[in-house]
Amino acid sequence: MKIEQVDVLVIGAGPAGTVAASIINKAGFNVKIVEKVKFPRFVIGESLLPRCMEALDEAGFLDAVRECGFQEKYGAKFVKNGKVCDYKFSDQYTKGWTHTWQVTRADFDKKLADTVESMGVPISYETTVTGIEFNGSESLTTVEDANGNKSQIKAKFIVDGSGYGRVIPRLFNLDRPSNLPPRKALFTHVVDKNRTMDDEPNRITIIVHQKGVWIWVIPFSSGNTSVGFVGNPEFFDATQGAPEDQLRALLASEPYLAERMKDVKMIFEPRVLQSWSTTTDKFYGDGFVLTGNVTEFLDPVFSSGVTLATVSSQTAAKLVIKKLNGENVDWDAEYTKPMMQGVDTFRSYVMAWYDGTLDTIFFADNQEPEIKSMICSVLAGYVWDTTNPYVKAHDTALQTLARLITFRDSMKK
Repeated sequence: MKIEQVDVLVIGAGPAGTVAASIINKAGFNVKIVEKVKFPRFVIGESLLPRCMEALDEAGFLDAVRECGFQEKYGAKFVKNGKVCDYKFSDQYTKGWTHTWQVTRADFDKKLADTVESMGVPISYETTVTGIEFNGSESLTTVEDANGNKSQIKAKFIVDGSGYGRVIPRLFNLDRPSNLPPRKALFTHVVDKNRTMDDEPNRITIIVHQKGVWIWVIPFSSGNTSVGFVGNPEFFDATQGAPEDQLRALLASEPYLAERMKDVKMIFEPRVLQSWSTTTDKFYGDGFVLTGNVTEFLDPVFSSGVTLATVSSQTAAKLVIKKLNGENVDWDAEYTKPMMQGVDTFRSYVMAWYDGTLDTIFFADNQEPEIKSMICSVLAGYVWDTTNPYVKAHDTALQTLARLITFRDSMKK
């Protein structure tokens, strides 16, 4: 069997894998990527956050992505019963990027992959990892191509950025259920010919349809828009018919979108994504590190997926370089702890979104600008800035604020 030798094997050619591969490659190490499917391929997670721009910049991807002409994104808008709460990234508490993009992921991921290949990192597409043997930190990975040909790759280290594929967690039984309840999404892309709002398309819009059910609206520079409903699986059972009939009926039932989405052309039959929340026992081991959605995928509501993917890969890549240079790495302190800081902060906001805490905050009258700027930083992806009280005390700060708002408003009656 053919055996190839590299310094670092990266599993997955999405944003997590390509960011890690680029940074490690720039440090002078021999890197190879294996990817299960052929690009371009459809994937969800189309609204980026400003924090990921730092990772894309360090990986050397920004100029290439700019060439794509993706829709620039400057904030997030939340809507409930016609009331609007706007967050502009330029108002955020944390110093950092104040814009990012809304992207068609097939094009975005292909651009990152093509760019890292142009840097000298080979990608083997339609190549499935079937087994991994570790000998200390060194590994021997068996892969199979689309024609059934098997080969092996020796590596000094593996970065698993396989996303939903979760290669190492599944091979070594590391997957564990998340503490978030199962949810379902029904979504498509539409030709958004009725888009007339002056402030679009430079932000994502999140609409509260009813408690526990929300809608994303992500306009693209092409004039098309991604739109999807998210809620408990039982919510969708009340609407009968094929997926297109279901989604059209749901759109017609939402006053904020009914006219805009009336008779829109759907670019593809609506798709379903469900029970996506999962986690793992550990983020690293002797000879490997997990990045991106392989560590934990939470929920699409705050567009955290690509940010957690790219930032975790940015961090992991630097630690892999240290390791390969013979330096000591404290993976718990330098990787797991900061990554869990980000994951847990987003998790607190996801839970506060679904239990109604954020409804109270987002749609309150007379919001305090300084507090709003701190929350805005989280929505921009700066979940590692612990100088921000709404990051440092993410598990209590939102509930305390909501109670104060409720008490204040009750005193006015």
